[in-house]
Amino acid sequence: MTRFADRVEQVSISGIREVFEAAGEDAINLGLGQPDFPTPEHVRRAAAEAIEAGEADAYTSNKGTRDLREAVSATYDRDYGLAVDPADVIVTAGGSEALHLALEAHVDPGEEVIVPDPGFVSYDALTRIAGGTPRPVGLREDLTLDPAAVEDAITDETAAFVVNSPANPTGAVQSEADVREFARIADEHDVLCLSDEVYEHIVFEGEHRSPAEFAETDNVVVVSACSKTYSMTGWRVGWVIGSTRRIERMLRVHQYCQACASAPAQYAAEAALSGPQDRVDEMVAAFEERRDVVVDGLTDAGLDVPIPHGAFYAMPAVPEGWCDEVLSRGVVVVPGEAFGANGEGYARLSYAAGMEELKEALEIIDDATRAVR
Repeated sequence: MTRFADRVEQVSISGIREVFEAAGEDAINLGLGQPDFPTPEHVRRAAAEAIEAGEADAYTSNKGTRDLREAVSATYDRDYGLAVDPADVIVTAGGSEALHLALEAHVDPGEEVIVPDPGFVSYDALTRIAGGTPRPVGLREDLTLDPAAVEDAITDETAAFVVNSPANPTGAVQSEADVREFARIADEHDVLCLSDEVYEHIVFEGEHRSPAEFAETDNVVVVSACSKTYSMTGWRVGWVIGSTRRIERMLRVHQYCQACASAPAQYAAEAALSGPQDRVDEMVAAFEERRDVVVDGLTDAGLDVPIPHGAFYAMPAVPEGWCDEVLSRGVVVVPGEAFGANGEGYARLSYAAGMEELKEALEIIDDATRAVR
């Protein structure tokens, strides 16, 4: 009888998807990790025009179109003062593929990858698929990742550590001091810092900083995407940036598993990055308003919730049975243990939903909380 690969047998279907499938059709979905805003019109139009002109029929360069990679480079110069050579950018099928490339290119079987716990579900799974061993590290009380805890977890087997700010599932934003420390750790311990910055523009307090700004070596690889910033989750366009030698290795993986990102989507992404940014500002302002309503509602229900400073998630501490009770009343939330063992006793709520839906859900949550206490 044929067997399945051990590295795949170690990976299960995401707990997030299991919750979705268990929910009723009329449920209020606070489990979805995508903005509820439409993709900006000028972005859609750029893709349509490229299709109609016959410009999107063929493969692009493995790395992506030159114009899009130049737009990515210009964005990093504009936002962070970072000089990124367009040749050191690979356009990917979303941020998910970018994470996959980075781990496949840098992790040997048996090597360890330090991941935040709770943290985004892909970090653990993609590490295992690469043949590596996830090394979870717990978070501070405010749900940020402590650089000292990362440094303490480094062993001779450590290949990389993952930083995610703003973070999914917590909404936490790392301070500049923390980010400088992550860069120092990568430099001094000669390990890769894989910085997942997909939510980089959705920040309410403080500012997003990247370890790439502060590293003195090339031991930082940055992953980002159009998905969250421009409400383009379905377009599947992301990128990874790194030094020339790292990009060359990641390209070896990308060219065989993907060849290139979707051509029409690349034209859309170029328009998103190069065009007006006012829709992004409007979306972030709306998320901040919703964040305040959600945090107030959860607090009024008697739940302890660290205030999220970015992304569009809140992660309250919840009593036993809370997630099942909320789900049974028609509100989809994701149990914290879906994001790691240290997520037990928490739940993730997405406020990428309309204000009226959020207010209705908070009323249900208040009743559900009373029922389990």
